[in-house]
Amino acid sequence: MSTFKTSDGISLYFKDWAAGQPVVFSHGWPLSADAWDAQMVFLGERGYRVVAHDRRGHGRSDQTWNGNDMDTYADDLAGLIEFLDLKDAVLVGHSTGGGEVARYIGRHGTSRVAKAVLVGAVPPLMLKTGANPGGLPMEVFDGIRNATFNNRSQFFKDLAIPFYGYNRDGAKFSQGVQDSFWLQGMQAGFKSALDCIRQFSETDFTEDLKKIDVPTLFVHGDDDQIVPIGASSILAAKLVKGSILKVYPGAPHGLAITMQDRFNADLLAFIKS
Repeated sequence: MSTFKTSDGISLYFKDWAAGQPVVFSHGWPLSADAWDAQMVFLGERGYRVVAHDRRGHGRSDQTWNGNDMDTYADDLAGLIEFLDLKDAVLVGHSTGGGEVARYIGRHGTSRVAKAVLVGAVPPLMLKTGANPGGLPMEVFDGIRNATFNNRSQFFKDLAIPFYGYNRDGAKFSQGVQDSFWLQGMQAGFKSALDCIRQFSETDFTEDLKKIDVPTLFVHGDDDQIVPIGASSILAAKLVKGSILKVYPGAPHGLAITMQDRFNADLLAFIKS
């Protein structure tokens, strides 16, 4: 396996395929780099170098007790980009990974970045607060914490259903996709998975978004049951100067899987634009 050591000695797994302009992927919770395989092969076959890592505590990376926070996630991403000496990179983040991309730019700038793509991403802030009345109440995230702690295996199987919109009329259920979601989730370290819930729900990315100064594409389904579009991308896109918001009607949170061909085409077109 390909791994690199972070500044605090954690071993992180990554995939580094093909050659060309680099496209770097950051995955959602509780998944791993495997969530991006279809996009990586698609772009790799079209002349791009594609890179994705398992976030610390997830997938094949070390299961960490400490450092499961957004600042460290962003620093880990910076470490990987510097380790591979990537330049002119396109950063693509889904859900929690979208927050990771925003925080990376907020902390490390865009000297190595050409463009950014945030898909069903959590910025600017998922939690409902006085200043963010459109967010989700803490009870929602406490429920996720409790379900993960009490029986994460069953919870991950259940979560895959709204994640991919399989509970909607006319949806074509895939046992394989549900199984893959469950498998990736069960690979995550228990402590790391629990810690990450706070990071994707309570982190405020407002100032990070304001620092994004490269062409940016937001992609979001208007039937996203995990990260509702009204409290996320609609607000986030307004904070990134000149950004593009592409809304997929009826699409779920996991649209990169359920609408793979359309998303791949849109991603390629934005990268080439």
